[in-house]
Amino acid sequence: MLEKDIERILVDHKKIVEVSKKLGNQITNDYHDKKPLIIGLLNGCLPFLAELMKHIDLYCEYEVMSVKSYHGGTKSVGNVKIVKDLDVSVEGRHVIIAEDIVDTGRTINVVKDLLTYRGAASVEVATLLDKPEGRIEAFVPKYIGVTIPKVFVVGFGLDYDDYYRNLPYVGVLKESVYKNDIS
Repeated sequence: MLEKDIERILVDHKKIVEVSKKLGNQITNDYHDKKPLIIGLLNGCLPFLAELMKHIDLYCEYEVMSVKSYHGGTKSVGNVKIVKDLDVSVEGRHVIIAEDIVDTGRTINVVKDLLTYRGAASVEVATLLDKPEGRIEAFVPKYIGVTIPKVFVVGFGLDYDDYYRNLPYVGVLKESVYKNDIS
């Protein structure tokens, strides 16, 4: 049913698992003597966070926080709002933010700055997708799964109007689905 709205598959499920394994191995090697705290940014991170965690062979914890910058449409509205904060302190912890996509750079910069302000020993970002052509603010994630062009994608946690998150792949949404979206 949802496939009719997808122009093309950009990253299939097999590639997502392969990338998650590669990133998990890198994190395992980089943090071999630490116990990192992995923070997922809701809601889109959940499938990636779950897949990534399977491939990290370390003592680590994970937490989630909900941060909004889209509020429904296809474009970031610019203001970042923390909807659900962390239940644990990050002070002195090595933090890795697990993100579904780094696009404009606004949200991830705000969250990274906040965690640093709260006393995290280090803050890095692992992202399934990196869209550098969408940057409004400078940001380069340490762990990048797949670099994608400036297209509107959904699936594997990514949404349009809270739909399509359940697709097992990342696909380009047909423009006809959102062309009347003025946000």
